[in-house]
Amino acid sequence: MISRRDVLKLLGGGFFSAVGLSSYAFAVEPLFRLKTTFYQPRLNAWPKGLNLRIAALADLHACKPWMTVERIQSIVERTNQLQADIVLLLGDYSAGMSFVIDDVPASQWAPVLGGLKAKHGVYAVLGNHDWWEDPDAQRRGDGPTFGQIALEKEGIRVLENDVVQIIQGDHKFWIAGLGDQLAFPPFRKFGRRHWKTRDDLQGMLEKIEDDAPVILMAHEPDIFPKLPDRIALTLSGHTHGGQVRVFGYSPINTSGQRLNYGHVKEGRKHLIVSGGLGCSMLPVRFGSPPEIVVVDLA
Repeated sequence: MISRRDVLKLLGGGFFSAVGLSSYAFAVEPLFRLKTTFYQPRLNAWPKGLNLRIAALADLHACKPWMTVERIQSIVERTNQLQADIVLLLGDYSAGMSFVIDDVPASQWAPVLGGLKAKHGVYAVLGNHDWWEDPDAQRRGDGPTFGQIALEKEGIRVLENDVVQIIQGDHKFWIAGLGDQLAFPPFRKFGRRHWKTRDDLQGMLEKIEDDAPVILMAHEPDIFPKLPDRIALTLSGHTHGGQVRVFGYSPINTSGQRLNYGHVKEGRKHLIVSGGLGCSMLPVRFGSPPEIVVVDLA
């Protein structure tokens, strides 16, 4: 028979376990953990002998105390140690979160990101929070956002439905950046919810002048099923891996469970979704630590 003392022990143990897990999810994992996740996808369209290391950073959500300037600086230093050939920034630099002591403005986080180093440069796209947190851009209905201005001031080119060709030895490839798919709050028309977006996939593709392989930056991974095989690799953020993952499953799926995290292959196309670095809505991470993504192509 279970005694009253045994019951109290069980309840007490459960209480302290819950407190410990909560403390870890609210403080340890989002504030102190940082992992590097490596991928080596075999791309059908990738030229043999073209060796390329990509480092990708997503979803900083700069704010105090969760993603301070000092924290961003440590991420930049860790990224530089990886000696990537190219660094890609996948959007959502602005906070967009509750339980924030203070925002970290673009005038502070952009110069830190300006310290990123790569042989072929640093390129960026904007995320939905970079639009949502900019009242002037929301009022105008267009860009540039203050985040884009701050990044480009630091020499980081923001690709808004734009492309750039990179040449490495005898090979060349394209880096493409898609405008954000959720840039403006939804509106209702005929009883249905619609998003005013910034993405122009067709217009972006028309700027690619040859059949060299394309690496696409798209903040939200939702576009992936619509992409042509012409795009060899897509890199996305936005989902944060759900922020909470238990045995590989996340109850929060902003883009669906399949596109929520990691390497997804569909026919000849490849997608890698970063778990991101910061937090959105709530400062909680459990089973989905902040990460730098490294993709090695050969």
